Amino acid sequence: MSTGIESPTAQTTSSTEAAEAVPTSRATRFRPDVEGLRAIAIGSVLLFHAGIVAVPGGFVGVDVFFVISGFLITGQLVREVEGTGKVSLVRFYARRARRLLPAAALVLVVTAGLVLSLGSIVDRKVFAGDIVAAAAYVENWRLAGRSVDYLAEGVSVSPVQHFWSLSVEEQFYIVWPILLLVVALLARRFHWPTRWVMAAGLAAIVVPSFVWSVVMSAASPANAFFVTTTRLWELGVGGLVAVGITLWPHIPRAVGLVLGWGGIAAIVAGALLLDESAIWPGHLALVPVLGTAAVIIAGTTDSSPGFLGHRLMVWLGGLSYSLYLWHWPLLIAATWVWGELGQKRGLLIVVLAVIPAWLSYKLVENPMRRIAQARWSPGVTLSVGLNLTALTVIAGLLLANSTPTSAPANASTQGKGAQELELQDGRATGVPDPVTVESFAPLPQDVVADRPDAYDTGCQVDQQTNEPHPCAYGDRTGSTHVMLLGDSKALQWIDALDPIAKDQGWVLDVATKSSCGFSPALQAKASGAPYKSCLAYNAALLDLVLEERPDAVIVSQGAGTALDSSGDLTRDEMVGGLVSVWRTLEDAGIDVVVIADNPRPHELPSGGHEAYKCVAQHLDQLPSCAFDTGTGLEQSGTFALEPAADLVPDVDLIDMNDLVCDDVCPPVIGEVLVYRQGSHLSRTYVRSTVPILSSRLVPVLHDAAAS
Repeated sequence: MSTGIESPTAQTTSSTEAAEAVPTSRATRFRPDVEGLRAIAIGSVLLFHAGIVAVPGGFVGVDVFFVISGFLITGQLVREVEGTGKVSLVRFYARRARRLLPAAALVLVVTAGLVLSLGSIVDRKVFAGDIVAAAAYVENWRLAGRSVDYLAEGVSVSPVQHFWSLSVEEQFYIVWPILLLVVALLARRFHWPTRWVMAAGLAAIVVPSFVWSVVMSAASPANAFFVTTTRLWELGVGGLVAVGITLWPHIPRAVGLVLGWGGIAAIVAGALLLDESAIWPGHLALVPVLGTAAVIIAGTTDSSPGFLGHRLMVWLGGLSYSLYLWHWPLLIAATWVWGELGQKRGLLIVVLAVIPAWLSYKLVENPMRRIAQARWSPGVTLSVGLNLTALTVIAGLLLANSTPTSAPANASTQGKGAQELELQDGRATGVPDPVTVESFAPLPQDVVADRPDAYDTGCQVDQQTNEPHPCAYGDRTGSTHVMLLGDSKALQWIDALDPIAKDQGWVLDVATKSSCGFSPALQAKASGAPYKSCLAYNAALLDLVLEERPDAVIVSQGAGTALDSSGDLTRDEMVGGLVSVWRTLEDAGIDVVVIADNPRPHELPSGGHEAYKCVAQHLDQLPSCAFDTGTGLEQSGTFALEPAADLVPDVDLIDMNDLVCDDVCPPVIGEVLVYRQGSHLSRTYVRSTVPILSSRLVPVLHDAAAS
């Protein structure tokens, strides 16, 4: 997880449906203590998102909300089953629609407007897709896919990212009422105790979901954070509390006091003591989940902490859904205006979010709910809900279509790129000084897609795959066999290497893996965790290369460090691994050719490392999007590739960086946008280097084939 407002595990939360007053017993009537719990949950999340360092674990609020939601909704369904012997699915979904959709639709439409007016043009299509996914309550799966998608690494934090938790809840409530309906039918058919059968049904969800949460959180925490399967157990725990509601009033008051205050202590401890290093959700999530369950149980014994029922806590809890909806897009919009907010500005924004939250609560949520409840049939309510969803989808589609899909009239479609550079003795005499240009291609909003087709054919395997998947390029009838190995920084050269191989009659096989340089050193993922899959992959790849016995291998990579025995990232560790594998290949008669990694963009005006985003925001000030070459090289794979090549005399190092940088690296060369994403060169620019790369590579490989 990360600090602030983004994360592989970006932490957000949701408030859920308010308890409906059922004036029968403490177990079923309106629960001010539950509203107080909501206030604690939304407060912790707001402080966390505001960047308040004293609340590094404020993300536990999402887990509190999940338990509360499971408790309230299951309680409603259980009472319906016991009262009528069935579950009206139409009425249930109508209640959800009138509670959630009006305010959600308003916020999503407003957010689309904020993206259009304040956001970067390069993010519009992605955020438009997010808005549509949020409207359909599948945003969590979209974010889960993006969290492990290497090609999505440059995507900004979504202003509707917080809808992931609502998506989890609504997916749970698609299945849970149907399961309860089946339970009701079985209980009536076989005269089984209804609540016991419900408890068994919930247990069948809770236990495997918790086990999967622990397993997946350890294996792929970024993905595990968002997916529904790792979160169902939290809602299920709340459901179990609701199913057992008739038992809890018999608990002694003294025990209830311990449960209530102990539960509060667990939630607060989680918010104050946990931080971004926690693997979430895993077994640690038991702390806020069981703490919340304990507080709810204590409330049935009239022994919950008294402050939970305070008027201010109940008011804040009732407003939590609206606050949840509004605070996040406002925070993101503020970062578009001011950049990094800091604690004071972050806190100011979440406090100001109370204003639109209160207005939408008073003018949209409550009026729409009352009208629907008093005048509309469930069918009409669902129809209105579908129309609101359709309105939101239309807003997303309009936002997507607001992004230009073609170049303006003065944009160049035939930029020369590297071929515009002057050469002396085969080397560029220096790239042009960064100047403002009136035309270039690809456009910033299109350049992310300006990447090799090899990604679409599976030539680069993902971070979970342990086995290489070679792809065939070049001249398949050729007599010289070459293999391209490494990560995406090696793969970026395929659009230059393929035409060269075809022209020279080389068989070219490509085997690359996301973020995995071809080295036996233990590399690290972006999160800092050991990249063990990379080790297994490289071992299998080395066996394959030694079996294939190509004439030469071409390697490159973006990583300049690896983990040593102490767990520290060092250049020496990576250099040692590269030297080891290169010597193994050279000893086997396989020539090694290294393409130096290009400098990594850094310290751009946009505050990030995406050159194309800087260009989109500074079209009239392109020189500000240039960056220092030396620092860029220190952050690149060349940091290790160059010294490793010096230690293995037979290795040939080809340096193409004179085509990319001089003292600084400009964003545009020869009317071509140089960088597409992270430190990757655009496909268009790589293609412009073909003649120069050929002049440097062909003599080397001819020598290799002849030896």
